[in-house]
Amino acid sequence: MSTIPDQHYIDKILQGDTNAFAVLVDRYKNMIFTLALQMVKNREEAEEVSQDTFIKIYSSLSKFKGDSKFSTWAYKVAYNTCLDRLKKNKKEDLNISIDEFSAHLIKTMDNALSALEDKERKQTIQNCLNLLPREENVLLTLFYFEDQNLEEIGKVMGITANNVKVKLFRSRQKLAVILKKQLEPEIVQCYERER
Repeated sequence: MSTIPDQHYIDKILQGDTNAFAVLVDRYKNMIFTLALQMVKNREEAEEVSQDTFIKIYSSLSKFKGDSKFSTWAYKVAYNTCLDRLKKNKKEDLNISIDEFSAHLIKTMDNALSALEDKERKQTIQNCLNLLPREENVLLTLFYFEDQNLEEIGKVMGITANNVKVKLFRSRQKLAVILKKQLEPEIVQCYERER
């Protein structure tokens, strides 16, 4: 990726150079598509949401004040576009009970996951993330895979950083329960015996 800052291209676009927008699209298309796919859980819809997001970004670029990173602002636009699409489709979220959760369970899951191959581990985590409610899926994805900090996630989701921290903790708890159910029982049993 080019080292020229986003603001350079934003200024060019606002001055009438519409071709400069292609650079921003290229920089953020994967990030926005990943977020959209996490939320709408359908490849075609995620592509449509991504296109809608870039249209919204382009048409409201003059509203970007620069008080956060452009990527954070773009995430917020994408997040809200996904929410609009979900409201339109009125899809139900899958809820997972966290009654089974314990601190030991997270440790057990971390140990069990480290025993899996890297690619298999990523796929297992992705499959389990997809079983979480959308907001929690997005939260964990932004924090762990997109390296967004609590403040940035708060801006994207329209909540405080402290609220993000609480939701992140609860989401990890739910993910641990799902991982326990999804992982091969003998791997889990092997690590439980070692405690």
